[in-house]
Amino acid sequence: MLKTETDERLMAQVALGNLDLLKVLFDRHHLHIFNFLYKMSGDKMLSEDLTQDVFYKVIKYRSSYKNGKFVSWIFTIARNSLNTHFRKNKEMHSDLEAVQYQLAEDQNENDEDYTQLQRALSKLESSDREVLIMHRFNEIKYNELAEIMDSTPGAIKTKVSRALKKLKTIYLESI
Repeated sequence: MLKTETDERLMAQVALGNLDLLKVLFDRHHLHIFNFLYKMSGDKMLSEDLTQDVFYKVIKYRSSYKNGKFVSWIFTIARNSLNTHFRKNKEMHSDLEAVQYQLAEDQNENDEDYTQLQRALSKLESSDREVLIMHRFNEIKYNELAEIMDSTPGAIKTKVSRALKKLKTIYLESI
């Protein structure tokens, strides 16, 4: 029965204090959150830590959930956690862009982990990479992305389209 329950209904129950149901939400979404954070940061351990932090914040801020789209809400938490980490650790990570550039440079060590597409993704600006990862890899719809990014669906669709064109250019240059 729980497997057929929507994320929104489960989260509404979690918000009311039924924390046991968080396991179902965790099982459904932790890989999506981890993959998003990993593709954005390129750091597996950091992504694991931030994924745990996201679910900790789901518990901590459960009363702030207002029956919206759960995926939008949790990805907003994930984005904010990643941005907060990089803001607080500027000396460690001078910039998300620099981290991604370094990943591309270090790709020889990780050949099996980095395909041509991943290298091209790492060369995009973080805002373009973020929107592509959420839309194409995590299959988040334009309406939900607009909610996450505080924008409109039309603007997000345009941003995705432009980011895909940039990615295609970078990808074709690297072949």
